[in-house]
Amino acid sequence: MGTLTIILTDGPYISQYAEMAYKIAKAAIRAHSVNVFLYLDAVHIPKASQNPAFFANVAELFSELARLGIKVEACPRCATARGYLPKDGVSEDYIEGIKITSLYRMAEMLEQSDQVVTLAR
Repeated sequence: MGTLTIILTDGPYISQYAEMAYKIAKAAIRAHSVNVFLYLDAVHIPKASQNPAFFANVAELFSELARLGIKVEACPRCATARGYLPKDGVSEDYIEGIKITSLYRMAEMLEQSDQVVTLAR
């Protein structure tokens, strides 16, 4: 079993990258270990209080990924700069299961991965 890492940089509803990452991760978990790293504006994806009118609620989609055992982690500098203050790696504004870890974790994920998908503009 290999490891796939998905890196996202766009916030939700700017593009369909969050939904694409969800679909890729959900399909890949059948045969791979999967990591998702949220960087730059992608740290908005796990915001708990989202209520989009015409789009899928990406926070709920990523909550499902976390329940499936996919590691979803966010950059702490990016999260803190956007108001998601981590306490022991968790923000009270985030859905359960999403960790705010370290930018070094992205490097570790990449090093451990057999395949990497980057969804960015």
